[in-house]
Amino acid sequence: MARQGWHILRDAEAVTLARHLPVRFDLRVDDVLTADRPVSRSAVAHQVRQDMWRALRHVRGLSPVVLVARSGDDLRIAAGGRLDRTGAAGGAEARIAAVLADPANRRRWLAHAGRRAHV
Repeated sequence: MARQGWHILRDAEAVTLARHLPVRFDLRVDDVLTADRPVSRSAVAHQVRQDMWRALRHVRGLSPVVLVARSGDDLRIAAGGRLDRTGAAGGAEARIAAVLADPANRRRWLAHAGRRAHV
């Protein structure tokens, strides 16, 4: 389903947020976020996408993709996306990794997603 230009794909285990279908990860960084209470995977995906976009807004031809999957008490996050031009990433993976590793971002994502856990 496309909502405000974003495709949101949901199944029992994961939520994928993508600008274009089919989903493609030309660049990808994986991380794990521990959630000690129920949280909205969709809310986490949107928050990660927003922060990733702020860090990568100057990367031409990037179409962001974020996948959030539950694994026990953990959320597995894959962040990255499709590139229209190969080689255009220029350090993008390192910037995505920095966004995912930032403790302030992680706290904010969980706080926001916890408020929306029913969604």
